[in-house]
Amino acid sequence: MGFKTPTPVQQQAIPAIMEGRDILACAQTGTGKTAAFLLPIINNITASPIEGVDTIILEPTRELAVQVDRQLEGFSYFTPVSSIAIYGGRDGHSMEMEMRALKKGADIIVATPGRLMAHLQLGYVKLDSLRHLVLDEADRMLDMGFIADIMTIVNKLPRKRQNLLFSATMPKEIRKLSKTLLKNPVEVSIAISKPAEGIMQGVYMVQSRDKNRLIEHILRNQGNQQHQRVLIFAGTRRAVKDLTAHLRNKGLQASAISSDLDQNEREETLMKFKGKSVPILVATDVLSRGIDIKGIEMVINYDVPNDPEDYVHRIGRTARADATGVAITLVGPDGRRKFSRIEHMIGSDIKRLPLPEGFSSSNDGARSRGRGSGNRSGRSGRGRNTGSNRGRSGRRSGGNSNRRRR
Repeated sequence: MGFKTPTPVQQQAIPAIMEGRDILACAQTGTGKTAAFLLPIINNITASPIEGVDTIILEPTRELAVQVDRQLEGFSYFTPVSSIAIYGGRDGHSMEMEMRALKKGADIIVATPGRLMAHLQLGYVKLDSLRHLVLDEADRMLDMGFIADIMTIVNKLPRKRQNLLFSATMPKEIRKLSKTLLKNPVEVSIAISKPAEGIMQGVYMVQSRDKNRLIEHILRNQGNQQHQRVLIFAGTRRAVKDLTAHLRNKGLQASAISSDLDQNEREETLMKFKGKSVPILVATDVLSRGIDIKGIEMVINYDVPNDPEDYVHRIGRTARADATGVAITLVGPDGRRKFSRIEHMIGSDIKRLPLPEGFSSSNDGARSRGRGSGNRSGRSGRGRNTGSNRGRSGRRSGGNSNRRRR
């Protein structure tokens, strides 16, 4: 699978997990954290199989649940380990397919908290024999209001189990949760709060009313000609909808993805973007963490995220695996203070890009002032399912788990 040497989080976490220790890990997307918990769990199940569900992996979003289950399928291909991904957002028929798959059984369930709760309430999931609980992207799950569901699920689990908590950040709420769930945990901290070196960053100080036109200009003069895929992040569903409509009206191939779409529509949109039939994808932050789409050459921030860490997650969708990429942020009058916090966090000024003719600056004519308005390079701040089950063919079928006979 292309692995040569373990990443730092894998070096620290895997031995501790193999020893049966609880883990509290601060590790962001791109650190190899998913393999850090999947590989030792697969090894444990293979060496000492049990009847019933061995592992629950909780993910904040449907997309992450599907992605982790796909990685699990790859890692466990030559083992008898089985898995199923369950997540909401589809129709009742999909719920029925999940029920049938759960009745057949699986070693590992990858789930969103709400969907797992629904199956627990219906009695289709038995967790009496569970040995491993994984909370992945725990900070995101807390941000999304899943804490009550998580604690309800935890209270239904055997007291004797191994708990693995992975979080991109370590706010006090995560510390509090860890004290409730974890027993004498091994702490792993792989802080990557700076963008990858291969990302060329730039910023336009622009009035909010000009943002749609400016993005159109960027795509026509830079994005569509030089880049195969462009991912645009916007902070609200309304902004995603309006920008996508503007780009389409101007003849650009753009699709949108947000919580307004049902799961089938979201998966279809992602597949078109991955397959390059739609080169421009406008999305909310649902795609800023964890989703690994290779070959995204440009990321555009329609607005400045509230949390500086989210900036790193957004632009981290480009320049994956030592590649290079471009990240452009549009800063309106209400985003300047938030953008200053980003520059402070990454420890570098980001290059101010001159506005094309006909656009108004959000600096009220002071575009040439301020940090980074000169000739800085702008290089990175570091200064240098429902029923998502597959057999070996990789085919997805809502109602059949990928269990292989032992």
